Amino acid sequence: MSDALRMSELYAPTLKEDPVDAEVVSHRLLLRAGMMRRAAAGIYTFLPLGWRSVRKVEQIVREEMDAIGSQEMLMPIVQPAELWQQSGRWDVYGPELARLKDRQGREFCLGPTHEEIITATVRDELRSYRELPVSLYQINMKFRDEIRPRFGLLRGREFIMKDAYSFHADQDSLKEHYDAMAGAYGRICDRLGLEWRPVEADSGQIGGKVTTEFMALAESGEAALVYCSCGWAANVEAAEAVAAYTPIAVSSQPLTRVDTPDVKTIAELAAFLGVDPAHTVKTMAARSETGTLVFLALPGNRELNELKASHIVPGLELLEEDDFAAHGIHRGFLGPVGAPEGTLIVADRTLKAELAWTVGANEVDAHLTGAMPQRDFAVDVWADLIVAEPGDACPSCGGALSAARGIEVSQVFQLGTKYSEAMGATFMDEAGAEHPFVMGCYGVGITRSLAAVIEQHHDEHGIVWPMSIAPLEVAVLPLQVGDDTVSPVAEEIARALAAADIETIIDDRDERAGVKFADADLIGWPVQVVVGKRGVAEGVVEVKTRASGLRESIAIADAPGAVAKLVQEARDALR
Repeated sequence: MSDALRMSELYAPTLKEDPVDAEVVSHRLLLRAGMMRRAAAGIYTFLPLGWRSVRKVEQIVREEMDAIGSQEMLMPIVQPAELWQQSGRWDVYGPELARLKDRQGREFCLGPTHEEIITATVRDELRSYRELPVSLYQINMKFRDEIRPRFGLLRGREFIMKDAYSFHADQDSLKEHYDAMAGAYGRICDRLGLEWRPVEADSGQIGGKVTTEFMALAESGEAALVYCSCGWAANVEAAEAVAAYTPIAVSSQPLTRVDTPDVKTIAELAAFLGVDPAHTVKTMAARSETGTLVFLALPGNRELNELKASHIVPGLELLEEDDFAAHGIHRGFLGPVGAPEGTLIVADRTLKAELAWTVGANEVDAHLTGAMPQRDFAVDVWADLIVAEPGDACPSCGGALSAARGIEVSQVFQLGTKYSEAMGATFMDEAGAEHPFVMGCYGVGITRSLAAVIEQHHDEHGIVWPMSIAPLEVAVLPLQVGDDTVSPVAEEIARALAAADIETIIDDRDERAGVKFADADLIGWPVQVVVGKRGVAEGVVEVKTRASGLRESIAIADAPGAVAKLVQEARDALR
């Protein structure tokens, strides 16, 4: 049991106006409600109320990690470069990796993630299959030097994250723990009060071939996703595109050159020829990591998924304006017929249905109609190249896809042996043979999850906290401070609630009622007990539930019990 907090003693400097640099709701409200302050671009100081909510998110995560047998530890933020050099990521991670040197000239980095250091930690200690599996997690600060930090906690440079790593003797063991982690992540989202979806994703710089993101649905989300009523969902970067396509040609056509002066875009070409853009072929030029020229062909009305293309052609990089002349090709007039010798032709699989293509002629102001694969040119690779869109068929059930935006709050990865092989982390099996660990990696954005909750739970007045992570559960609002009838009632209710282990704050500031009401809704106290002179004279107080806006007059003697019941019901709903 603890005493009720007092607003007069609390450091929570609220703001009446929206900060000019706050771009999304969570950023705006966390600043206005006195929960955090900007220290530098993408770096924030958490004030007492904000920190209370952060700690509650952490506690939910801890409980779920402990429940599946993962053990908490703590690793350093500053990591030696040699570990990243052993994994091969030191030179490829990119400028987001903040590098530094100590006074001896030794190189280090600020950890954006901890695969290297955890692998190095266990490789000389875990030696036998009998000790496996092992799952370890930490809740720690991370730093990624984002080129353009924005949206407050949603795209910061310094942030708090829970990252877990598991070590296994075989894939079956990894799959079992991966599924347990995914289940825990779903429960975490539920306990935070989030509307969320698990989506197929790309593993990015972390590595591994199997990964799932947990997305909180929000219009402010940076991630675009597609989903189906059957439950399938994917980030558009990773989503398989199953696009309907009705070919324009049903029989062979002659290859015909068409003069198209100053026609460089698909829209211009379609208008010039009087056809639907879907029945033209967009050709994009790129180069591979070996320098090979690559032509990427896709339906004219669809967008290239560069991530998918990079998996097909390693090191793929789209050509810039100045690169075209060096290859003897012309932007806006590219096509597979007559491509420079040695060009790799990669075509979207949707185009297999099109008998005759309308493409660039590889000369200025000219296009070709009736270009036929095999007769006029060869496709080296057929692949899924396009961005999945609403209306495409679901890869799982065939239903029509819908679109949404989301905030990635967590992700699970099956890493395999990517890091253990590179860093020489092995165990001995029953027969005495050495094998690399099979690894998993699992991350939850603690501070990002906090922001995601606010993006979903707010109104025009402020934050509408789920009970599970509200900084405090109940606010008692005496409307006349120092009044010999109002103050004693407010103080007694606050004491009774605190004695019942309800997190309580009393707004004992000498402020007008309007200020107290505005701050209470801005900060988002889930239950508010309003104690006024008229109500006390009638023997009642008003109890307001922030989420529903419901107000109820309750007898003073019954108020502590009624409020405690409200709080307990809200707690139980998010367990």
